[in-house]
Amino acid sequence: MRETMKGYNGVGLAANQVGSLQRVVVIDVSGYEGMENVKPLTLLNPRIVEEGEEAVTMEEGCLSLPELRDEVDRPEIVTVEYQDLDLQKQRIEADGILSRVLQHEIDHLNGVLFIDRLGSVRRKLLRGRLNKILKGEVEANYPIVVSTQTPEPHMR
Repeated sequence: MRETMKGYNGVGLAANQVGSLQRVVVIDVSGYEGMENVKPLTLLNPRIVEEGEEAVTMEEGCLSLPELRDEVDRPEIVTVEYQDLDLQKQRIEADGILSRVLQHEIDHLNGVLFIDRLGSVRRKLLRGRLNKILKGEVEANYPIVVSTQTPEPHMR
């Protein structure tokens, strides 16, 4: 997964994005200014256990939705519990870009895309581009895993 993520210039990847049903996420934010010393993470069974009250708006994109980006509100700070590769329980509190990527990838594991976090008007404006992605009319230099099942609406 880490090689796939790096090969396509991603900073995070969830297992279900590459066709696996395992609850695994890989993240590498070391390319961001101020994050150079943050080591790549592999999280097994991650879950957000606490969210800060303050939300921050930031542009997001996704390997699952090539050529699509939009502004998404997310909590600035999150605490995540997970298991490491040695199956040891870990806990991480993150802010900034690491918090953003953790939330984005854990959303993937829960069947939520960043566009599900947009308002209904914004999603309607993106519908044409989303349909092109679904029909395979948008080219990406990597395979896109598309579910044929209709997910249940995300409850917030």
